[in-house]
Amino acid sequence: MGRRSSRPQHRRPSEQHRVGRRIRAREVRVIDHEGEQRGIMPTHEAMNLAAEAGLQLVEVNPKANPPVCKIMDYGKYKYETAKKEKESKKHQKTLELKEVKFRPKTHGHDFDFKLRHVRRFLEDGDKVKLVVQFRGREVIHPETGRDILDRVCKGVADLATVIQLAQMEGNRMNMVLAPKASKQQARPKPPRPVRETKPAAKDEEPKDEIDDDDDLPEGEDDDDIDDDDDLPEGEDVDDDDDDDDDDDDDAPAPAAESG
Repeated sequence: MGRRSSRPQHRRPSEQHRVGRRIRAREVRVIDHEGEQRGIMPTHEAMNLAAEAGLQLVEVNPKANPPVCKIMDYGKYKYETAKKEKESKKHQKTLELKEVKFRPKTHGHDFDFKLRHVRRFLEDGDKVKLVVQFRGREVIHPETGRDILDRVCKGVADLATVIQLAQMEGNRMNMVLAPKASKQQARPKPPRPVRETKPAAKDEEPKDEIDDDDDLPEGEDDDDIDDDDDLPEGEDVDDDDDDDDDDDDDAPAPAAESG
């Protein structure tokens, strides 16, 4: 018996689809280049149809019985498929862990500068690791580091949630933030349609009422409108004349003059 060669066998990498003579099935179900079903036929006849159209016969579903083949421009198909995959990868963002370092004495402009970076990372969808670096005897005052981290958390409360609480690791205090689940932005409400008011009939009063100061003439507000404004000049809502008449009716009649 001869020994088997120990050489590695170099195999041609298998293609994603079998094309033309690489199709092994004797019969295939054919879909032409216009998307129409052509039925089941011998593979060599399907290849002839593809050749007449100047295209290739491509096996698109080898697991079917019989396999499904489509007549197409395979080069164009591969190009469009690769282009779609490239576009989809652009929209797939890998979640990264960003790190922002502080010192116990980070205040003022430096703190605001680092806080802006934290917000930007969270807005981009990345996790952020906050690190407070202690030096020398600063480590005996861990509360200064917690104060820094608390201030950062307050500054990004609208964007982040804490997924790892503050903890000491050697001379460093660490905390990890993650962006909140993105919420669908509320759509602005459409403007209210302007209602057309019909002119009031002679015997009817207009039904529209003044609700806001915005609808009043300049210099007036709701408090300035009272019942006196609807009266003719010189009259008042108080029925003073009626009261005077009532007083006259209730007053005793003058005594008759003696003859």
